[in-house]
Amino acid sequence: MVTATTHVTAEPGTPFIEITRDFAAPVDLLYRAHTEPDLLAQWLGPRRYTMVVDQYECRDGGVYRYAHRGADGVEHRFRGVFHGTPSVGGITQTFEYEGWPGHVSLETLHFEPIEGGTRLRIKAVHQSVEDRDGMVASGMEDGVREGYERLDELVTGLATPAR
Repeated sequence: MVTATTHVTAEPGTPFIEITRDFAAPVDLLYRAHTEPDLLAQWLGPRRYTMVVDQYECRDGGVYRYAHRGADGVEHRFRGVFHGTPSVGGITQTFEYEGWPGHVSLETLHFEPIEGGTRLRIKAVHQSVEDRDGMVASGMEDGVREGYERLDELVTGLATPAR
């Protein structure tokens, strides 16, 4: 059953963050939205930012770099590396905010078919509890929730046949 609720879990004293969200869209569409730069730019991050993709090589050893740009011109840049071959079964990548260099997390994304759609599960491990706590304190949970609302809107529009 599809519920459009984003669950973010960050147990105290651990370096882990787990995120779960159901989407009323097939696995392959969710996968495309995570791997095609033109689609990614339409949903990743809060609405108040414009996303600019500098580089996005979704393959084993491929790198990515993008920026969220505010109306005031301030940019927040992020980068990482893909590990293993991305597939509809999952994606493994590192994640680093360039404004806080050297604090890298390892993320795994899993796309699970469920009745009526797909369950996205993300597990992130940070280098320390302090790094994880810094990520949580940055407001990432609000950004994740808003981004997934945008992703839900995007995949709903892509799944609707043109008339």
